[in-house]
Amino acid sequence: MAAQTFIAISELHPNLSHPKVAGIVIGKSDVKSFPDRKNIGVDRFTFGFTIKDSPEFFVNVTAWGNDLYVNGLSNSFSTGDCVIVENPLVSSKDPEKGDKFCPTTPSFYRLMVTEVHSQVSLCADTGAIERLLPLIHLPVKDPGDFYSLGDIVANGQRLEGTVINILAAVRSIGEMKQFITSDQRKGQRLEVKLFDDSVSSFPLVCWDREAIQLVQTLIPKETVLFIADAKIGFDSFRSGMTATVNAKTIITLNPDTREASLLFSYAKEVAESGALDQDEKPEDVPVESITDVYTVSQLKQKAQEISEMFFGITYSFVSKLDLNSSVSKLIKTRCTRCKFMVTEEEVSCSNLMCPGRDQMFSSATGFDMLMDFTDHTGTLQACSLRSPLAEKALGCTTEEFTNLTDDERTAMKWKLLLERCKIYVKILPSIKMKSGMRAVVLDCSVADPGEVKQHMSVLLQQP
Repeated sequence: MAAQTFIAISELHPNLSHPKVAGIVIGKSDVKSFPDRKNIGVDRFTFGFTIKDSPEFFVNVTAWGNDLYVNGLSNSFSTGDCVIVENPLVSSKDPEKGDKFCPTTPSFYRLMVTEVHSQVSLCADTGAIERLLPLIHLPVKDPGDFYSLGDIVANGQRLEGTVINILAAVRSIGEMKQFITSDQRKGQRLEVKLFDDSVSSFPLVCWDREAIQLVQTLIPKETVLFIADAKIGFDSFRSGMTATVNAKTIITLNPDTREASLLFSYAKEVAESGALDQDEKPEDVPVESITDVYTVSQLKQKAQEISEMFFGITYSFVSKLDLNSSVSKLIKTRCTRCKFMVTEEEVSCSNLMCPGRDQMFSSATGFDMLMDFTDHTGTLQACSLRSPLAEKALGCTTEEFTNLTDDERTAMKWKLLLERCKIYVKILPSIKMKSGMRAVVLDCSVADPGEVKQHMSVLLQQP
């Protein structure tokens, strides 16, 4: 029954008496302050948010008041929450005043709330919540009206200063950097790297704290964004185009559209292939230059403490190596340029971001399997073992391996299992692994007993 008392945004009018509107918050700005013209030495505080109650209609709301009221109200809800706005002042929009600094809405009106006359609260009506929640995934603009990242790059400085819509996936999220402006105000900045099937990396800059808090919750390589009204500019420092979140921008997470679904599938495929990682990580260092020795627990601990790739040696037992799986799980074919997985029959790389798409296609088939290794401190699971190291460790080629019987594979496996090995590893951060890290084996051989004894006294003292 309570849901029937809500006024639809499409029916708002200045003559309504004590209107009550329910909507889901699709955008929110930072709190700002201004000198009060009527009270010298006193500041007025304000912030805005945008609520939506149907696929077609949404409206801007502005809160005004003192520091305690406005900051308290702003902290009481976030983007994605369902709220009830009671007794707001309904007034016509004025594009020449504050409305030009707010998201563009289809409503003729805007709402204003104050501590004395209005109330904003989280919605507790389950029926209304169930109706409103799906709206967060509907873009506020035509879902087909967007620029691809390739379009932006191709147009270049012709788009300087324009406001456009963008559909892209999240590649990575940088760290928020804080600073002090020349007039002693605190500021912050965060950069998100976007990608799609035309461009592998494109910067989206966020200055607003609310926008930063929103993007910090996103999962890289698993999130698609429809960014309505992003401002495009040319960055002379990096000689390229950038997009910036501004006061008019509304970001829709994982939009419920066909175009976003296709991009999400592409993002998932290219992320799983490892193609996005190729230009992010430096080349492997020679194993001869790797000297730091770790226990398994030390590897895990260091991976949690730093977010960068590192190398090390561990003296561990090979505790799992499933050589009895199907050949397709152990031997794979990849593009030699971007490492994207392909079939042997393909005559071109299907990765649209492959740096060699305009060149003659070449692929390589090799071992691509997982192994676990264990020492007295724990087990490191699902470590990547690939050719050519795998051929060296197994003592056979992929062609020879495919001709082995199950019994011969089992015998090969037990030659390595439970052997104390000297394992050179590369550790990379990974959001896809439960441990938050991914290990790549660079070299693996049965350890020399004297060498193990030399390190064992130190290793056994480690936690």
